[in-house]
Amino acid sequence: MNQKNSLGLNHCFLDLDDPIQLFKIWMDEAKKTEPNDSNALSLATSNKDNFPSVRVVLLKEFNQNGFVFYTNLNSQKGNELKENPKAAMCFHWKSLLRQIRVSGTVTQVEDIVADQYYNSRGYESRIGAWASKQSEELSSRDELMNSIKEFKQKYNNEKKVPRPSHWSGWNLVPSSIEFWLDVDNRIHERLKYTIDKSGHWIKSLLNP
Repeated sequence: MNQKNSLGLNHCFLDLDDPIQLFKIWMDEAKKTEPNDSNALSLATSNKDNFPSVRVVLLKEFNQNGFVFYTNLNSQKGNELKENPKAAMCFHWKSLLRQIRVSGTVTQVEDIVADQYYNSRGYESRIGAWASKQSEELSSRDELMNSIKEFKQKYNNEKKVPRPSHWSGWNLVPSSIEFWLDVDNRIHERLKYTIDKSGHWIKSLLNP
């Protein structure tokens, strides 16, 4: 028989008042079981007309202050986040039959933080941040490859490739975090944390 926590949920939900702690535990377990990119998430945004879009990005950092990912600020998602700073994330780990949904408001990370992460990337990735006009149409693949070649010539010292001003990170500050576990017959288990006006997390069970 599966062990249960104090709310009658599977023991994997534990009994924690802080959802970031539970997120870390689940993420650490996913790193051991997922074949690729356990930090992959679906990021949902919408523009000023409330038309939604979604794509997969990689989580690069998380802590009590939020969940951080990086992108071209002039990409579709970058422009949408500038127009409407509300966003949602969804992590789905098939190997664990688990899902986590995070909703909140985004803010751009400080330049020093973006610089530190950018400089940790490989040379080709740093050049790509310059060469790719993300989300804009290409006349041909050759156009992109020629752009990469040009920026490699411009920044031929692999240790001195500055971060483009249009490339940075976003930090999603969560207002709600939901943990989901697959259960037989679709009687799934769901635990939602919502932050109140005083900054405290409130737990609630949800119907499957």
